Amino acid sequence: MTAMNKVRLGIFALLFGLFAGPAMARDITVATAGPMTGEYATFGRQMRNGAEQAIADLNAAGGVLGRKLKLEVGDDACDPKQARSVAEKLSGMGVAVVVGHYCSSSSIPASDAYLDGGILQITPASTNPLFTDRGMWNTFRTCGRDDQQGGFAAHYLAKNFKGKNIAILNDKSTYGKGLADQVKKALNADGVQEKLDESYNQGDKDFTALVSKLKFNGIDIVYVGGYHQEAGLIVRQMRDQGLKTILMAGDALADREFASIAGPASEGVLFTFGPDPRKRPTAAAIVKEFRAKGIDPEGYTLYTYAAFQVWTQAAAKAGTIDPQKVAAAIRAGTWDTVLGPLSFNKKGDITSIGWAVYRWDKHGNYDEISEAGRS
Repeated sequence: MTAMNKVRLGIFALLFGLFAGPAMARDITVATAGPMTGEYATFGRQMRNGAEQAIADLNAAGGVLGRKLKLEVGDDACDPKQARSVAEKLSGMGVAVVVGHYCSSSSIPASDAYLDGGILQITPASTNPLFTDRGMWNTFRTCGRDDQQGGFAAHYLAKNFKGKNIAILNDKSTYGKGLADQVKKALNADGVQEKLDESYNQGDKDFTALVSKLKFNGIDIVYVGGYHQEAGLIVRQMRDQGLKTILMAGDALADREFASIAGPASEGVLFTFGPDPRKRPTAAAIVKEFRAKGIDPEGYTLYTYAAFQVWTQAAAKAGTIDPQKVAAAIRAGTWDTVLGPLSFNKKGDITSIGWAVYRWDKHGNYDEISEAGRS
């Protein structure tokens, strides 16, 4: 290569660095984090599906402030220590926002790392009140809270199972025990005393002794504060022992994997969740997109999508992706999402949410059976 050619090549490289480099750096990195592997990976898939579709749609519409979005995915396996590690990694990357995590036991410790890193966090699924009750500027959620969900479930139990023997179970987790405690508190406030209050461990497989105790106490309905794996095994083992007790649980049953675990025993199982977002007129076009790809946007898929919509609109309103300025904009506005209009209080909770009771049928599907109550 001649000296002249080397000079020309050097000039080309310099120009490429000047013009291509900034263009490549224009992408804004955002993230979703949750259980992409492990026992709760079915909910991680919901979140990832919602995030990927949201980013694709937002980029197709021009991105944010004229810049395209790039998605990072963090896997915490619903383990608190791993969640903290994921949060520190994403904070170190300087992501503009994290939509996550799923388990409250992950979201809460992760939020401390995000606070230290100046990162905005919006969970689509963590319902424990403590997540937003600590007065942190960076925490938001597009779902409801356990004190709301627990109260709604308790009122349903008091009204529809008056005079029946009620048991309350929990899996000792931040989510499960927190929700069960809220149900118990609201039930007692309604003048209803549970006959049995027991706990089990996450990951337990054999519930023979627990089912025997339910049978001995003549329990008509058992409320389970916990996740879908153990709930599925509990109801299956109840049926194996000839126990017809109804099982009711919270939003962690909002995935068809529950029916694959419980089998035929899933028929008649009840759970609480927000009014089906797939049925909202505001979600119709997005639901059609998902289903064209063979994806059922159940559970927290659309809650994840909505979180990115909120952040995008707030960033546009603020004219910046600066986390604190975007957080202030989120609290000050009302945002159009697939879940309908969302606004937030000072804590970072949505100001209004509906709840509904769902029932699983013999075909492994679930549908609303009650009118949605509002909190």
